Amino acid sequence: MAAAALWAMITSKTGFQIGWMAVGVGFVVGYAIRVVGKGVDEYFGIIGAALALLGCVLGNVLAACAVMASQLYTPFFEVLGALDWRMAGELLVEWFSPIDLLFYGIALYEGYRLSFRQLSEEELLRVASDRSRDPSRDTSL
Repeated sequence: MAAAALWAMITSKTGFQIGWMAVGVGFVVGYAIRVVGKGVDEYFGIIGAALALLGCVLGNVLAACAVMASQLYTPFFEVLGALDWRMAGELLVEWFSPIDLLFYGIALYEGYRLSFRQLSEEELLRVASDRSRDPSRDTSL
């Protein structure tokens, strides 16, 4: 959410929709999941990717609201308060560019990849040992 808000502020100040902000959102989300979750299971990556995508969509909507507020000389929260789901969808369609797919894809990848904590050598040896003793046990990284 904080990364999406930062995206909106930068877009509002520069007047440009910067696709690289989506990559930043993916990085921030993935890193936050890694720090908070401290997990190695695949679902941490899936959560990171899903939240990165949500952050990108939210960043685009907030950026559109910020630009609209600036153009209409209306307070940002007044524009945001008037927003409903239908209008948010219309904003996303209006602001969509094919290059957004590339940046969203990178954000998804970063959200997934960065969500896993790094295992120490001792932990890697323990996982390998657990697998060799009981191959049916699912300890996938």
